[in-house]
Amino acid sequence: MSSQPDGSNPDEPERAGDSWEAVRSEVSQCRRCGLCDSRRKTVFGEGSPQARWMLVGEAPGADEDAQGEPFVGMAGRLLDQMLAAIRLSRATDVFITNVLKCRPPGNRNPEPLEARTCSAYLHRQIELLQPDLILLLGRFAVQSVLDTDASVASLRQRVHHYQARQRAIPVVCTYHPAYLLRNLPDKRKSWEDLCLAQDVAAQEQAARRAGAGTAA
Repeated sequence: MSSQPDGSNPDEPERAGDSWEAVRSEVSQCRRCGLCDSRRKTVFGEGSPQARWMLVGEAPGADEDAQGEPFVGMAGRLLDQMLAAIRLSRATDVFITNVLKCRPPGNRNPEPLEARTCSAYLHRQIELLQPDLILLLGRFAVQSVLDTDASVASLRQRVHHYQARQRAIPVVCTYHPAYLLRNLPDKRKSWEDLCLAQDVAAQEQAARRAGAGTAA
């Protein structure tokens, strides 16, 4: 990425502060790419700021753009069912967001500037949440967060890592719920990915508790 003479990055959102409220405010007022001209609402994310799981999708669709919330409509209902199957609640156990905070017109693929700008917001959300696990939903989320051109199929059923504050956060990749609605046989594969994510998160939580006990 290019830098300004003062060392700043023109694609990085200006930082007014490192808090949920500050980042939410920046997202709601963001005009750093052309998506601000066509959006109805920004979609910051939803869930508890103390959640131990972070779910990252691709971009808001028409329903999300209208309501300002992530994963609503049929894909959102399927995601809720998937979470319930492993006894997780959208309200208390996970924080759900997207790489893009504004809907691309016609649900087209994001442009490079759009992806870079919104990825910066996502990285700050990860830094703030410090989850035990990041679950990436769909090709664009996988490729953006892991900085790869590899397919979801080639990356699933393996544990990857995201470096944040001197800590490597485990990352599991799976298919987007909207994809699963069109490809029902792959629901079994996503169930396998959820089971892997559950095991990895449990290991992280146990290690965190052990570390807290040692510190005490």
